[in-house]
Amino acid sequence: MAISISVVLLLVVLAVIFLRSGGLKASHAMVCVLLGFFLAGTSMAPTIQDGLNATASVVGSLRP
Repeated sequence: MAISISVVLLLVVLAVIFLRSGGLKASHAMVCVLLGFFLAGTSMAPTIQDGLNATASVVGSLRP
């Protein structure tokens, strides 16, 4: 759960930065949000969650 909250906060921060810099229009952001909500309700949601968890564990295991 902590990983998904961190990912959501990171995506919100990036969206705000893109909106302020003009690189992302509000309509594009809304389409991305709607895509996320609809995608979360599909059968692909567990696969995406597993992929994000695997990526987070790989990144977490890296040592500089």
